[in-house]
Amino acid sequence: MVAKLNEFIPDAVRLSQIFSQATAPTFFLGAIAAFVSLMTSRLSVVIDRTRVLNAIPEDDQRRAHLRADLERLRRRAELLNAGILSSLRGGLCATLLLAVIFLTEFMGFKYAYGAGLLFVIATYFLGVGLFRFAQEAKISVSAADEHL
Repeated sequence: MVAKLNEFIPDAVRLSQIFSQATAPTFFLGAIAAFVSLMTSRLSVVIDRTRVLNAIPEDDQRRAHLRADLERLRRRAELLNAGILSSLRGGLCATLLLAVIFLTEFMGFKYAYGAGLLFVIATYFLGVGLFRFAQEAKISVSAADEHL
């Protein structure tokens, strides 16, 4: 029983191999976290500007024209939200990939079945998030941003 338990617990060399294999998905996960943080900060700015425009009274003729920008801001918020959610899905896949790598190595299996597929799915979701971010960036600058 003790001998089987010793075979199950990895030694320092095997742990080192496990950690080296987990490096790439860990950096990928860190990049996703930074990207989500960037999009979240942009979403916060969009929401703040939307609140400011919604606070303009209807009878304020001098600034009422600025409210026309609300539709563009809504679209930006939708794109950023979609990008955040897609990137988070990629992050979940990368986290699952890390778990698969650790469990596979810890259990002593030769191959991590599905690891490649998980990486492709994570990359796909991050790509969708980047595409949504590019769409938002394309419509983000407007002359209306200069006024208020």
